[in-house]
Amino acid sequence: MSTATLARTTTGTTTDTTADTTAGTTARTADTLAAVRAAGTVRAVVSRGIRGLSSPDADGVWRGLDADVARAVAAAALGDADAVSWLPTEPAARLEPLVAGQADVVTANLTWTLGRESGSVLFAGVTCYDGEGFLVRTADGITDPVQLAGRKVATQAGTTSAANLAAWFGARGLAVEPIAYPTPAETLAGYASGECAAYVLDCVALAGERAALEEPGEHRILDTTISREPMGLAVRDDDPVWFRLCRWVLQLLVAAEHAADQAAPDGRQAALDAVAQAAGRHGPQLGVDEQWAARILDSVGTYGDIYARNLGPSSGLDVPRGLNALWTHGGLHYPMPVH
Repeated sequence: MSTATLARTTTGTTTDTTADTTAGTTARTADTLAAVRAAGTVRAVVSRGIRGLSSPDADGVWRGLDADVARAVAAAALGDADAVSWLPTEPAARLEPLVAGQADVVTANLTWTLGRESGSVLFAGVTCYDGEGFLVRTADGITDPVQLAGRKVATQAGTTSAANLAAWFGARGLAVEPIAYPTPAETLAGYASGECAAYVLDCVALAGERAALEEPGEHRILDTTISREPMGLAVRDDDPVWFRLCRWVLQLLVAAEHAADQAAPDGRQAALDAVAQAAGRHGPQLGVDEQWAARILDSVGTYGDIYARNLGPSSGLDVPRGLNALWTHGGLHYPMPVH
């Protein structure tokens, strides 16, 4: 006899479905947070190596905006931002470990699309607003994507590049020949060899790829973008508790930047402490303690800090904030209130 049937049988005219709803939810819901704590690590799918987003440095330490997002999740869930198991994966297979239960998050320059979220995946939020662009050789004199019509362009397999190219060039009665490579390294090599006239990828990622070329100054990223590419943090759709925690990790990073931005010149730390305290008191409802927010900010800083460290002028990439600025500075990042 089901719990609901038992409730109806024993309560006469009063039907208590609370137990049935709870039981059903428990049966359908994974406990990712408990599993993460038992393992002592957050398993994070990252790229095979894209500078500025996720790539190992000379010492084997993973760096980049996506890598720091994974660290922020680990700081909240485990109290240790370094408790991350990195799972570098080809673009075409980025979601497979997550869906199979072999990963806890995907933070690998993955565009948030309806097609991806209509499966067993949810996006906890946007980590970087971007658009697909073109890396070309300066000597070729290409200033507009239409000049690439009829030529080969390098793409990463498993990305939205081929569909974006077909849509953009097709609308103009033109076409290019996408050549798909399985890994970022092979894609870059295909472009560098001269086999392809351009490398097509999200512009932020292209900045990192350009820096990896032997002579970066001989290549340029065109001003034109041909798509919307909101890169996000993906989790499975079977665990609302884990989804909620990851979502508020991202919201905290942006909320903290806004608080610091609004503070007096000597009031940055006080502003960050206030945000951490306001968000921290909700920790138990998120499944963590009241220090979760403070740990994140102590470990990786605000969203602005993460962006500056990995993509700003000091990183060697100097990717303008653009859409990734706060809404108060003309960007799209607008945090939900943390009180």
